[in-house]
Amino acid sequence: MRQPITQLPALRSNPATALFAATLLALALGLAARPVAAGEEVTVSIDNFTFNPAEVTVAPGTTVTWVNNDDIPHTVVDKKQAFRSKVLDTEGKYSFTFNTAGDFTYFCSLHPHMTGKVVVKPAG
Repeated sequence: MRQPITQLPALRSNPATALFAATLLALALGLAARPVAAGEEVTVSIDNFTFNPAEVTVAPGTTVTWVNNDDIPHTVVDKKQAFRSKVLDTEGKYSFTFNTAGDFTYFCSLHPHMTGKVVVKPAG
């Protein structure tokens, strides 16, 4: 008998694995490319020196919140200087509302190999 995904012990004990599985499923179904409508919440997790998801697509007016789940500090800095967080300690959060369409590539100024991207385009 098959167990529902939420009852599989490996996924229940490891939220990162569950998130990875959900992301893969969303990509397979084509849901990851759908712009998030303005007003919907978007959270990017900072875990294990990565931004997860590494790329999000949102509609203008959407607020993206980054949450540092690592044990060391990180920052969120737009390469074109549209936004810049303060240093985020563990469980620290930073939010930015994207009102202008475009691509926003960002990185951690403390660990420049950490990169991510927010694509802002009208839903439709």
